[in-house]
Amino acid sequence: MKKTILSLMLLAGTFMAKAQSGGFPQHEIKFNILNVIALGSVEVGYEYYLDKYQSVGLDVLINDTYNMSIGRQVEDFDTNSFQLSYNYNISRRDDGSGFIISPLLKFRVGDYQETSETPKIDMDSFIIGIGAGYKWSFNNRFVMGPYANVGRNFSEEVTEEFTKIEFSAGFNLGFKF
Repeated sequence: MKKTILSLMLLAGTFMAKAQSGGFPQHEIKFNILNVIALGSVEVGYEYYLDKYQSVGLDVLINDTYNMSIGRQVEDFDTNSFQLSYNYNISRRDDGSGFIISPLLKFRVGDYQETSETPKIDMDSFIIGIGAGYKWSFNNRFVMGPYANVGRNFSEEVTEEFTKIEFSAGFNLGFKF
């Protein structure tokens, strides 16, 4: 038991030393406040900074809607998504603020049913796209900013009911550590 605790303490110490070794925060957690207000869905994310200007991210969307449910009821969607992105700050400011470009991959699972009498549509799909936005960074800790994504959905069943092109947007609030 003592060896396990000692191993975990050494691992945590190594992680904390590595997180501080770059001279800049390497982790960011974020929350899309616009999705909660406008759509009733939740989007949370994590970014790991490779250096000051680039990061890789994972976003989880709970109760995700297709194309922001334009013309549809949010309650008809029973879907969740996972989005992987590579984020590059093209402004290259040292405080992390600036314009961001993000190629992305998105995986959606779940289904959609307009009414109890209509058949369920399997929303499982793979989406590839690109995003752009702006990020304000305050003291290289608190971050916020708008973004927009556009992607191509490759699920035949989904694109028969909806369009092949999917649009999403939001406003993230986050914290770097």
